[in-house]
Amino acid sequence: MPKSHQQHAQWTPSRIVSWAATIGPQTRELVETILAARAHPEQGYRSCLGIIRLGRVHGNDRLEAACARGVAIGARSYRQVESILRAGLDRAPLPTTAEPAKPVIDHENLRGPNYYN
Repeated sequence: MPKSHQQHAQWTPSRIVSWAATIGPQTRELVETILAARAHPEQGYRSCLGIIRLGRVHGNDRLEAACARGVAIGARSYRQVESILRAGLDRAPLPTTAEPAKPVIDHENLRGPNYYN
């Protein structure tokens, strides 16, 4: 193994997840999702370590809020979380998943599903 890769041999998915958990539960959940989405968890190490490193630049509170948004929208990469932080979307309220019910339109020109059978 090259010397540049030998340092990463000490890392395990559980170690990265526990480190992310020190930031918050949403960060932990996002890191777990990234590691599970890869064929080999080692392929997600750089993304996860990059996300954890964002806490030094932007603060853990902002990172936790960005990870909450990332979990809500299905983010799976460092770039998506970084983009959320750069755009300040971590400070905006999360969109609600429940959409208001649309009224049923009843009109004489609407044929309905029985017309086509």
